[in-house]
Amino acid sequence: MKNRTFKNAIRNIHLWFGLATGLVVFIISVTGALYIFEEEIRDFTQKDFRYVRLQDRPFVGLNKVISAFEKLSPKDELRLVRIEDAKPNATVELTSKKGKVYYFSPYDGSLVNKGGEDWLQVVEHIHISLLLGKTGKFIIQWSVVIFVVMLITGLILWFPGQMRLLKQSLTIKRKASFKRLNYDLHNVLGFYASFVLLITALTGLYFAFKEVKNAASFFTGSKLGQGKAIVSAKPATIDPIPVRYNKIYTEAKIKYPGAISTSLSLRGKGELRLRMIYPYQWARKQNTFFYEQATGRMIRAKLFKDYNGADLIEATNYDLHTGRLFGLPNKVLSLLAALVAASLPITGFMIWWQKQKKRKRK
Repeated sequence: MKNRTFKNAIRNIHLWFGLATGLVVFIISVTGALYIFEEEIRDFTQKDFRYVRLQDRPFVGLNKVISAFEKLSPKDELRLVRIEDAKPNATVELTSKKGKVYYFSPYDGSLVNKGGEDWLQVVEHIHISLLLGKTGKFIIQWSVVIFVVMLITGLILWFPGQMRLLKQSLTIKRKASFKRLNYDLHNVLGFYASFVLLITALTGLYFAFKEVKNAASFFTGSKLGQGKAIVSAKPATIDPIPVRYNKIYTEAKIKYPGAISTSLSLRGKGELRLRMIYPYQWARKQNTFFYEQATGRMIRAKLFKDYNGADLIEATNYDLHTGRLFGLPNKVLSLLAALVAASLPITGFMIWWQKQKKRKRK
């Protein structure tokens, strides 16, 4: 009797949470599925301006690239610079504060392409905020929390009461009625995908809630590092932005060689962040340096060789969330899991709707 009461309570939680967040879960899942192969899609559809003909010439330097940007958009400000160090013929990508994206030749600094955000960036914005700003982020965050609860309650409901029914709970009866087939698609596929989806959802919550990061710090017995403070004198003269950024990039490349990609981005509180990513298999190896935006003086540095447990979790989280961690096989697995997640609100709604129709007939 107690077991039946418990299962009924779990079933009601699963049902009403599902009905309340089904549409949002569907949107998160579809946009997440599209974004898994973001790198491959961009390389295939945007190769005309993301790459130029390979030449036996050195990198022209950020000073020339940024100067070209300033001439093209004198009233706009630079927000992000991205350089693919491992691909010498990859264009240098600059994003402005107005959302314009520029691609410059790495050999002579000439403009290759100019445009706005591409459709994949729009997909990412929908995935994160439903294009509704802070309100959308709030809805997404708590929908993912509810989705984790639904995955756990779904596993409890899936678990067969008798071991002889285990095989039935693991197989889809393809020749059964539509009602039974829909039930199996929800129940069986949900079970198989639940473990991947739990990892995906929890890593998503890591981005959304400071409390999740604090929990990671607690379990690893370490604190997420902000980087070691660097004491250095302020420069006697302030270089213009093209020269300043080029100097920062060049000095970091010489001192910490081997990066496969580098980015310079403006952050809050007048900070400029330089991030250098190196070849890795598990946790992302990246050196991160912070500078005063106005002067170019380094104020702190965080090197991957100094990572503690909490830092390793942070470095692994993005690739774990997006399915990149184990390469192509895990991307395919993550894609299948995301598609199952998108189907669960539909098949779940169908189960509920059929029960409602049955009750009305009675």
